Amino acid sequence: MKQFIFAAGMAAVGAFGSVGPSAADDHPIVVELFTSQGCSSCPPADALLHELAARDDVIALALHVDYWDYIGWKDKFANPAFTKRQKGYARAAGSRSIYTPQMIVGGVDHVVGYKPMQLAEFVQEHRSLQATVDVGLTRSGDQLEVTAQTDEPRQMVVQLVRYTPLQTVAIERGENRGKTLEYANVVHDWQMVGKWDGRAPLSLSVDSAEDGPVVAIIQAATHGAILGAARLR
Repeated sequence: MKQFIFAAGMAAVGAFGSVGPSAADDHPIVVELFTSQGCSSCPPADALLHELAARDDVIALALHVDYWDYIGWKDKFANPAFTKRQKGYARAAGSRSIYTPQMIVGGVDHVVGYKPMQLAEFVQEHRSLQATVDVGLTRSGDQLEVTAQTDEPRQMVVQLVRYTPLQTVAIERGENRGKTLEYANVVHDWQMVGKWDGRAPLSLSVDSAEDGPVVAIIQAATHGAILGAARLR
């Protein structure tokens, strides 16, 4: 049964449909996965995110939380800041509880547990919406340049996210003891680098000596809708 469900999940990834490279690059959909190496329910969601990470129309990000570290295995990628971010999303949704695995699509739609068809539906819905913010991201030497423009001014935050494309971990204790698991797009740094009201085009330079992948995200408040994003692999 688990194999059938997992196969259905992979089919759901394909169900997102085809999209041209230019359209995908213009307005990718951000999917955040809150996960933990100490959670026995998380590996299928981790594998699903791995599949999503190959897509141009989705920016898939894995945020490892620390609240399962006490049950026998300390997650090597866990960051209390990511637990705090997940709690912020819960408060914004009027919930007092947080779970793993949980995916957040576009900053607003929550998928609790491994529900690939629901995830596919949310991604399709977000792709059908007209983007409200056009975001650009370029690198020149040790500088990153974030640009953006919109016809709908509002209070927004500008964030830069850095991730490692692939990590492999041998789990020695806890619920996943004995498994060797692969994790895609593991976030190791998430920073707010500015605020923007959209009344004039944005042009923001940020020092960055790091050469790895980076994502610029413009969001309505820290836990609101993600209005635009751009990525450098």
